[in-house]
Amino acid sequence: MSKRESYHLRPLEESDLEKVLGWRNSAKIRANMYTDHIISIQEHKAWFEGAQLDKNSRYLIFELQGRPVGFVSFTNIDQKNSRCYWAFYIGEEDIPQGTGAFMEFFAIEYAFEVLRIRKLCCEVFVFNFSVIKLHNKFGFTEEGRFVKHVLKNNIYEDVVSLALFNNDWVDISNRLQKVLFR
Repeated sequence: MSKRESYHLRPLEESDLEKVLGWRNSAKIRANMYTDHIISIQEHKAWFEGAQLDKNSRYLIFELQGRPVGFVSFTNIDQKNSRCYWAFYIGEEDIPQGTGAFMEFFAIEYAFEVLRIRKLCCEVFVFNFSVIKLHNKFGFTEEGRFVKHVLKNNIYEDVVSLALFNNDWVDISNRLQKVLFR
């Protein structure tokens, strides 16, 4: 049984930078990112300094029972059109199976209830089947495909564009809460 209180999203803090850099530089995470080079501590600190000033982004840490286990970002927050992009990853290896589903639930809830946006967008490499499948379970639908869009390992890879609307989330959220927090 999973309790809602076991999970928490909180703002990224400077004290998280070393841990997040370790996660971000892992081969598993880099394989699914547009930017896949090893990031230096200087580059990471410069990104964080810029992120602190960016009013159109939010960077969060996902915690499981008080332990940081993952990272969530909301970028290109567009108040006029009431939409933004999001991304996430789990950095820790030794966590319960299914944690990604809880992370996705809390991230979507944050987007619609805290950011109060209308449309949540994301882009996923076509080869990242597990994340596309997870997004589909949470109500995301494919809006398009960017063919041969990003160079990875000397191959131009396709990227799938997905979106979820807040009015669809209400029904999906009720159903998912019964499954996740039974």
